[in-house]
Amino acid sequence: MIALVDYKAGNLTSVKKALTTVGADIFVPNAPDDLAGATGIIVPGVGHFGATRALDAPWIEAILGRVGEGRPLLGICLGMQWLFEGSEEAPDLRGLGLLSGQCFRLGTNGGRGVKVPHVGWNSLAIQRVEGTILEGVEPGAQVYFTHSYVAPITGDAAAVTEHGEPFASVVQRGYVAGVQFHPEKSGDAGLRILRNFVELAG
Repeated sequence: MIALVDYKAGNLTSVKKALTTVGADIFVPNAPDDLAGATGIIVPGVGHFGATRALDAPWIEAILGRVGEGRPLLGICLGMQWLFEGSEEAPDLRGLGLLSGQCFRLGTNGGRGVKVPHVGWNSLAIQRVEGTILEGVEPGAQVYFTHSYVAPITGDAAAVTEHGEPFASVVQRGYVAGVQFHPEKSGDAGLRILRNFVELAG
């Protein structure tokens, strides 16, 4: 069973539908202790980084505990940014810290004058495939974005996208993965990524 964490930062309906399409058994945990039986965890989200404040110490402890046991974790959009140390969008708020680096606003490091938020289809420049949730995804695959802040390109980047400047659009370190786009709105490529995660979660 895959736990889909609802911290009131976006509508889960389309994510649930996509996961059901790829054959996942999902549940929405009511409390951190409910994660004990999860084979994998998905943290979705849209909007301001401040919304992650709802993922307080008990949730963080439970999620880190499951990751420590080798259970896969996937962050989607805001959920991916939360995997990092923090974001310039809410400097006083720490992220989960499983991945190194700070998220920043598009246009901060070049690319000035581009439209922000970045909304619509864009391509994935795949950096790593083997052992990632990108297995079977075509190079240059188009996926659907809607965001203003991005994650830095580090050694954890499995794919990079450019909107005025390059940013990490897929990250993965071991069983911890994140996608900046919305796989549930990204057609066959998005469904393949979700299916790969479901298989990773066993």
